[in-house]
Amino acid sequence: MEFLLDPGIWVGLITLIILEIVLGIDNLVFIAILADKLPPEQRDKARVVGLSLALIMRLGLLFAISWLVTLTRPLIEIFGLIFSGRDLILLFGGLFLLYKAVTELHEKIEGKPEIKVASNIVYASFAAVVAQIVVLDAVFSLDSVITAIGMVDNIYVMMVAMVVAMVVMLLASKSLTAFVNRHPTVVILCLSFLLMIGISLIAEGFGFHIPKGYIYSGIGVAILIEAFNQFTKRNVAKHESKTPLRHRTADSILRLMGSKIQTEGVMEHSEAKETFADEERYMIGGVLTLAERSVASIMTPRNQISWVDLDDTPEQIREKILSVPHSLFPVCRGSLDKVISIVRAKELLDVVDEPEELKALMKQQRPIYIFEKMKVIDAINTLRSSKGSLVLVSDEFGNVQGLISPLDVFEAIAGEFPDADEQLDLVKIDDNTWKASGMLDVYQLELELEMLDLVEDDAGYISLAGLILDKTQGEVQVGTQLDYQNVHFEVTELDGNRIKTVLIKRYLI
Repeated sequence: MEFLLDPGIWVGLITLIILEIVLGIDNLVFIAILADKLPPEQRDKARVVGLSLALIMRLGLLFAISWLVTLTRPLIEIFGLIFSGRDLILLFGGLFLLYKAVTELHEKIEGKPEIKVASNIVYASFAAVVAQIVVLDAVFSLDSVITAIGMVDNIYVMMVAMVVAMVVMLLASKSLTAFVNRHPTVVILCLSFLLMIGISLIAEGFGFHIPKGYIYSGIGVAILIEAFNQFTKRNVAKHESKTPLRHRTADSILRLMGSKIQTEGVMEHSEAKETFADEERYMIGGVLTLAERSVASIMTPRNQISWVDLDDTPEQIREKILSVPHSLFPVCRGSLDKVISIVRAKELLDVVDEPEELKALMKQQRPIYIFEKMKVIDAINTLRSSKGSLVLVSDEFGNVQGLISPLDVFEAIAGEFPDADEQLDLVKIDDNTWKASGMLDVYQLELELEMLDLVEDDAGYISLAGLILDKTQGEVQVGTQLDYQNVHFEVTELDGNRIKTVLIKRYLI
């Protein structure tokens, strides 16, 4: 046991372990690529069998050192070139490795789409994969054993180094295989690495020695560049994850449909335009906003609600109903915050002069309230249960802020359907110019402009006037201009302190 105290033995052992691991990396990469062709439940077994065969082969070759020496002796001569047994093994092994690397690269670069159905996937035979691993193991094992013989004289040190190196590779094989198969660019890099190894083996078979340091340094630089590439992709994905899911989903779908804002569309704009009409793109964009918008953004605001006051005389009530083209009215007592019922205009006109029947009518439909910050998508069930009636929108103090109906949800998806006494909030002048009301819903403007970033995540505004006031800190007068997200806004009309009309121009990028 005195040899265990020899520092030279330990230095040689550690050096040889490192070299054996380095020399085994190409074998490990090849096994990882081949194992991916097997069913998932057989891949671990193939890795273990492949590396175990490599270990057994290397240990067996160590005990045949005298035979290995004869492999370096001249065996045949072809066209003036003398080949030993080792040369022939390296030559044919290199050709085989070159063939496999080129065919795998062709398969990856060809880029043919592959539709995998669980019941129809055709995997490679386990025996065929293991046979290929054995052939390459023979080549790599020969190179590894010859390196060990040239470095260390003690056969036990060689055996320990090979066993330790193989255990390390067995432990690393699964994670390395998962990483390689998870990153397509890494697979290309590994196949290029095998291509280089194959060329070097062929060169050595012809007697031209290429120092492994050149090959490993080149592949090391490539790995470093790929590491930076993977790091960049991870950072991009991390930053993208901070973008709201609605924005990412909407952006992807709008690009697919040929949105004007696309930068990396998955199909040509002209092709998408033929597939999807403008109205279809608008409506799909509207659906995507429902989970983000609050009911306050689509409701009829308080100051535009037509309501009936029971404290008025029957003549005043009849005049109020006939003066506006609405079929449903909130019926209140003294104030809009004291809603008693929601009734149909025709039914109310029939009983307005009959106190008892009017009282019975008030009991038929009790008002339904929802909170102004509720999302539109969550309010749909409430609208469904209202059976076509109006739903009142209130703030945290119970004060009525507006009302919504199924038509408001439909307008949020398909655009405005104004009543006879209403004007459109957004009028298109030309391809890049619009005239808008200050009360215009900003989400509707997003859909019209095919944009996704007019409404910020923590925005406190839902109207165009709110957007302008927010960005100008409230300092607004006729002629006030704002450039925001490549859109130009100009206030053209005020109603007191309120923004009434805005001219909108979109910059061409």
